[in-house]
Amino acid sequence: MIIGSKEFDLENHFYMMGILNVTPDSFSDGGKYNDMDRALFQAEKLIEEGTDILDIGGESTRPNHIKISSEEEIERVCPIIEQVKKRFDVPISLDTYKSDVAAAGIAAGADLLNDVWGLKWDGTMAKVIADTGVACCLMHNRHDMDYQDVVEDMLGDLQESVEMALAAGIAKDKIMLDPGIGFAKDLNMNLVVMKHLDRMKELGYPVLLGTSRKSMIGLTLDLPVTEREEGTLATSIMGLMAGCSVFRVHDVKTNLRGLRMAEAILKAKI
Repeated sequence: MIIGSKEFDLENHFYMMGILNVTPDSFSDGGKYNDMDRALFQAEKLIEEGTDILDIGGESTRPNHIKISSEEEIERVCPIIEQVKKRFDVPISLDTYKSDVAAAGIAAGADLLNDVWGLKWDGTMAKVIADTGVACCLMHNRHDMDYQDVVEDMLGDLQESVEMALAAGIAKDKIMLDPGIGFAKDLNMNLVVMKHLDRMKELGYPVLLGTSRKSMIGLTLDLPVTEREEGTLATSIMGLMAGCSVFRVHDVKTNLRGLRMAEAILKAKI
């Protein structure tokens, strides 16, 4: 997969997506990086730690988050995308589900659209992605938790997103998928999806896993958001074993080291 000017061998290697939230209210780091200087300092830190793709978000998607206007989201993300592009040689992912924000972000320099609604929010995201030729990550989400079988239904929902993408003209080699841990799923559903992550490969696309510091870990281990690093690493390693190839995390250094160790074991010659 080509993202920006870089080629990613998602069949044979894993890659780190570092999270840069330029929001006042994200569940983990809200308000820490929502001015230019602090955002650029954090971007540099994440890149030094081993970030392959920098994921920039301007609206929190935590449970019960406050929705903001497209104009405000554009004002938050576009200047930072532009300045990161000037200073660093790293592909930029824009975390948004709004097509007008996506269009503005791509114009500012975003190379990948990370859509937590899998193209299903406003009906025009697929066209924006197709027309601009950027890569995309389509995440599983829905408005309810009325599942017959959470894994089968998740796969079905994602297949719908894929079909929307292809129908709009998005190239197959520009698509990756995300099971949507923490979205429209309760604790047990999240654990079940994690247990059956290998099923994601049936859809035929690279898989991005985003579990970093999420409530699944906090509820399982009874830990606050500031103490979920080890739990995140456990999920990342299980994701690698199940075939995931991109890991969206806050703690890049820790996850990169753990994943490198796990990859060495998995690739050991008999």
